[in-house]
Amino acid sequence: MGAILEKCGLAEDLLEGTGQLFGKVPGGLAYAVIVVGAILGAITGTVAASVIAMGVISLPIMTRYGYNTRLSTGVIAASGTITQVIPPSLVLVILADQMGRSVGDMYAGAIGPSIIQTLIFIAYIFVISIVKPQWVPPLPESARTQRGWELWKRVLWGMIPSIVLIFLVLGTIFMGFATPTEAGALGAVGAVVLAAMHRRLNYKLIKQGMESTMRITAMVIFILIGSTVFSLVFQGVSGGHWIESMLTALPGGKVGFLVMVSVFVFFLAFFLDFFEIAFIVIPLLAPVAETLGIDLIWFGVLICVIMQTSFMHPPFGFALFYLRGIAPKEIKSSDIYMGASPWVFLQILMGIIIIFAPSTVTYFLDKQEKVDLDTVKIELIDPSDSKSKNPENQSETKDLEAKDLNNLLLDDAPADDVKNQNGTNPDEKPQGEDQNLNDLLKE
Repeated sequence: MGAILEKCGLAEDLLEGTGQLFGKVPGGLAYAVIVVGAILGAITGTVAASVIAMGVISLPIMTRYGYNTRLSTGVIAASGTITQVIPPSLVLVILADQMGRSVGDMYAGAIGPSIIQTLIFIAYIFVISIVKPQWVPPLPESARTQRGWELWKRVLWGMIPSIVLIFLVLGTIFMGFATPTEAGALGAVGAVVLAAMHRRLNYKLIKQGMESTMRITAMVIFILIGSTVFSLVFQGVSGGHWIESMLTALPGGKVGFLVMVSVFVFFLAFFLDFFEIAFIVIPLLAPVAETLGIDLIWFGVLICVIMQTSFMHPPFGFALFYLRGIAPKEIKSSDIYMGASPWVFLQILMGIIIIFAPSTVTYFLDKQEKVDLDTVKIELIDPSDSKSKNPENQSETKDLEAKDLNNLLLDDAPADDVKNQNGTNPDEKPQGEDQNLNDLLKE
């Protein structure tokens, strides 16, 4: 799905429409890049597609109209990496698998942080537009060529298909209509339809999408094989027990463990891709987190937020490499790296918010109802009561109930006052019974 959407023209329509819509506002192009980055993240889940598309379209326009170079490169790279947190991110799928949790729950837990992360980015641009307005000037009137209904038509042409595709992928999962695998298939079909709507569907596009999918799948499988071998050897020498005893003894309890893990994963991301971290490191940390009573969905989203920084800092900041590949020669590599620095701190801020405000993750998760065992009542139904449900047996049931009630009253009444239906005392035996008894005694 992501491979097809890279080349179907959706990103271009979204960027050009929202850029014209927000262009008259200081920082309007930066706002457009952030919003489009979030939308692309919700329908593609790939960093490369977002960074390359936004870099090709927005970076020349930002440079032409006086945007600060470092701010321009930073906002494009950061808006591309936010796709790692926004469902249906591939990172969330892998983390859910490694932690033994539902992909749907991991998606639901990431909704809050992804929204907050987007708002933090927007708030940062708003502050820059006040403190340094010369860094983010509005587009001049000559550059805003579309207005009125023509502009809204252009924006809606990109927004509505995106919303439909988001529902196909995420809505069907959250509403229980489809499993994550089935939702992925629906998303792939939707991507093909979008490519056809933009008149870019052809054999070459399908072939490129299939080749890209196979390369990524093969890479993940081989990494999984290697990580599985490593895990078996590591667990065989009791490495898991050693890690657990070391991490559970950290000062500070849960908070100390989370701070240590966050710092460890942050620096580990300088040298390892998120695939290697997810397949090798997470299986060692997840059991410790579960031992400490930490919800693994919440823990997985926290790790995902920290891991997204691996795309933004050297020496293996892939988003920066993608941007360097499509940026004009006039833009220095030092500007790209320095421009990414503030956004890395904003991503770290998001991790801190998740640690001290767990509800940002758990709010969208299904709440498990707590059952008080002291209030539980178990009622057993008499099988004979089922006869009363049959209309043919209703009269018979009523007669039986009347007889049972009559017998109950007779049992509770004094013997002297009780007479049977024949008008005799129930203690008086019939003459036939006394005669039979005398005959037996004589014999």
